[in-house]
Amino acid sequence: MKAIYPGSFDPVTNEQIEIVNRASDFFDEILIAVMVNSKKKYLFSLEECSWLLKMSFKGNPKVKVVTFEGLLVDYMKEHEYKAIIKGLRTVTDYGYEAQMALTNKNLYREAETFFIHSEEKYSFLSSSMVKEVYFNGGRLSTFIPEHVEDALLKKV
Repeated sequence: MKAIYPGSFDPVTNEQIEIVNRASDFFDEILIAVMVNSKKKYLFSLEECSWLLKMSFKGNPKVKVVTFEGLLVDYMKEHEYKAIIKGLRTVTDYGYEAQMALTNKNLYREAETFFIHSEEKYSFLSSSMVKEVYFNGGRLSTFIPEHVEDALLKKV
């Protein structure tokens, strides 16, 4: 079975990488869909996020990366995906992601969302938190891969 893992990944974090690697034990193919969230302000472009993700998963042949704009379910229908992977860190995440899962199911009856809980060491980690720590001079080595930290240094 193939699955899709949507997000903005600005930038990709170790928590997101860990979710995909764990999910690849259960799915034959995982498509990471780098999407635009109109509520977010971006540091990296879609293409830059895509490249950073490809570098993060270059050793995992089950993972592919695409970028697109629009509704996730439209992409899923067009490319025959039925499974959505979502990572959960907190109860707050569950509330939001459950709403999204129900919305996606309403728009595309065949869509099923699979939730994977983050490891405890990443339960606080988000791309927004990474940017906040970075802009305030904090260390990022336990939050993001080295190539992502290098890209941040070049970007800002």
